[in-house]
Formats: sequence, structure tokens, C-alpha cells
Amino acid sequence: MPIASPEVYAEMLDRAKAGAFAYPAINVTSSQTLNAALQGFAEAGSDGIVQISTGGAEYASGPTVKNMITGAVALAEYATEVAKNYPVNIALHTDHCPKNKLDAYVRPLLAISKERVANGKAPLFQSHMWDGSAVPVEENLQIAEELLALSAAAHIILEIEVGVVGGEEDGVSAAIDDKLYSTVEDGLATAAALGLGEKGRYMTALTFGNVHGVYKPGNVKLRPEILKEIQDAVGAKYGKEKPFDLVFHGGSGSLLSEIHGALDYGVVKMNIDTDTQYAFTRPVVDHIMKNYDGVLKIDGEVGNKKAYDPRAWGKLAEAGLAQRVVEACEHLRSSGTTLSK
Repeated sequence: MPIASPEVYAEMLDRAKAGAFAYPAINVTSSQTLNAALQGFAEAGSDGIVQISTGGAEYASGPTVKNMITGAVALAEYATEVAKNYPVNIALHTDHCPKNKLDAYVRPLLAISKERVANGKAPLFQSHMWDGSAVPVEENLQIAEELLALSAAAHIILEIEVGVVGGEEDGVSAAIDDKLYSTVEDGLATAAALGLGEKGRYMTALTFGNVHGVYKPGNVKLRPEILKEIQDAVGAKYGKEKPFDLVFHGGSGSLLSEIHGALDYGVVKMNIDTDTQYAFTRPVVDHIMKNYDGVLKIDGEVGNKKAYDPRAWGKLAEAGLAQRVVEACEHLRSSGTTLSK
């Protein structure tokens, strides 16, 4: 299938909310990790989301180039071509973008898609994220309102974050404290500023104790019921059931019961990065440990080309990441739900 059109992406999200499932959003940094994500979605029979953070885009452009736009455009164009070979729908998304990187990342990408749409083409990305968690809520929503208008004009869905995700990702850090929990007031302010679809479609990353990175269950207290409280309060005011399309950030180590609770309250997208990074790297380590004298030219020997050929360990890495995507689809109930059926 080709990369999801704006209409198909909207249908994906609608079906996810109606069916109480969510799509894994897999962070990719290279053609290999992207291929692995596509393979995983195909094996699970699930549509899905592939996303590129500012750091991932910078890396994809080349370690000495470090140009976020170059990397993001290159991976998006690559995905557009290779996704045609898989029987699932894939949406392209850009992950966390803080205020100081908007002019170097999201706004230029929106301009590229606006020009493409004006020329009768599909937007390059299907959604972009504005991470305003580090600024006051009022400023966060002012910027979101501006970006929502630009996104709607380019047939793109905007993702915002209202609340704070703890831990660290791409250099953005937040403490683990009471700020990790969004409030009903946050939800009402979001609806008042951005509407509920009439100004353009958006997804909302409300926070309920989420933390980026690695942690064991129990170290951080997730409270999915917060999502229900906010959905109910906003829904009651505007006469709309589950008014927000919600996003789950910082879910590594979450209990399955916590994940399912979030899905029942309107989460349609869950970011997965830390777990897939490990799933990609672990098979490489295993290969090197088992083929130590083959991947290295020890004591003047020649090594084993079949062992150190990047394709040898690369295939293993991709298979590992793909399997973790399959597991994510199972956990998020998206397995077998592809629109292409």
C-alpha cells in the first residue's frame, strides 16, 4: 500500500478510537530501522505510524551533516517508495519538536507539504508534533493554534502535548513530579483554544505520569483514569463523547493493564522508541559475541567476511525490531485491523 493519504489516516484514527485500539508509533533513524518497522506492521496485519524525532532526522542526514530537514525529507521519501511493497497503511509523523527547533524543523516541513498540496501532491508527512510541555500552557496553546492552521492548510494532523512527560528524550528533560499529570483545566483550555476539529484535526498527548526512557513498572505511578476525567469533563461541556484523540508517550515498562486502560479512554497512538532501540541492538550484540573471531581480524588473521558484512548482523537487527513491533501491535490491540483487508 502507498503511504496513507490524509483521508486514510483520518479513517485509521477514527477506527482506532471506535475500536478501543491504538497504533504503535515507531521512531526510526535509518533505512534499516524503517524497513524493520514496516516489516513488523505487515507481520502483525496492522496499519501503523513511523515517526522521526529531531535527533533522528539529524542523524539520518549524516553524522557530519546534521541537517534535520535533509534527514526528515530523505527518510520520508524513502518510506514513500518502499511502503508500496507492504500490505498495510503507514502514516509518517515527526516526533517531539520543542519551541527552539520549530523554525528549523516543523515549520519548514509544513511549508514543503503546503507547496506539494498546492501542486496536487500528497503532503510529505501526515502529522507533526509540537512539544510545548516546557512552556506555560497559555503560550503552548497559542503556538498550537498557529501551527494547527498551517497544518490544516497542508492536510496534516497536528499533535500537541499538554502536560509534562518526565525523563529525557533528544536532550529535553523533565523532572518526575506532580507536573506529570494533566488536569481537567488543561483539557478545557485545549478545547477552547483549538476547538474539537472545526479548526483542523489534532491529537493530544495528555500526561498521566508518563516518563521517557527506561523504567521498571512501579517506579512511576501511571494514572490512566486522568484521561477519562478529562474526556468526560470536556465531552460534557461540548456534547461529544471522547472528544480528544489521545497519544500515550513514555510507555516503556508500562503494565498491560495500564496500557489497556488508556486505550479504553481514547488513546489512538502510542509512541515506542526505547524498547525498539533495544530490540534492534540486542541481536547485533549476540552476533558479535558468537562470532568474535569472525568480526575482528584477531592476531593478524583475516576474519570472516560473512560475519562482519553489515547485512549479516543488519538482518538480525531488523528482525528483532520487527518482532517488537508485532508485540506492540498485540498489546495495543491493532493486530489484524488493517484497512487493507
